[in-house]
Amino acid sequence: MDFFISNAYAQGAGAGGSIMGILPLLLMLPIFYFLMIRPQQKRMKEHKGMVGALKKGDEVVTNGGLGGTVTKVGDAYLSVRVAEGVEVNVQKQAVAALLPTGTLKSI
Repeated sequence: MDFFISNAYAQGAGAGGSIMGILPLLLMLPIFYFLMIRPQQKRMKEHKGMVGALKKGDEVVTNGGLGGTVTKVGDAYLSVRVAEGVEVNVQKQAVAALLPTGTLKSI
């Protein structure tokens, strides 16, 4: 009955087998750093600087797409005038972009 099933033998490990198995992982670390981690850290640093420099009169857009003019700046919150007589409080971190002055002319 041995003629139906062939014998399976373990293969011996080569001399460089373990290093060749780890090499792709070691090459992927710098690729992930330069393509994913570093750009994200750069964007976070730029956003933190932009949020820290906000002042009264700046025109901003929030993450939700709400655009308006900053009327008050607190430690964690901003008051943003979105229409005549309408002010909303938003977290500073919710500001997505600082617009050039004069972009929102209807306010």
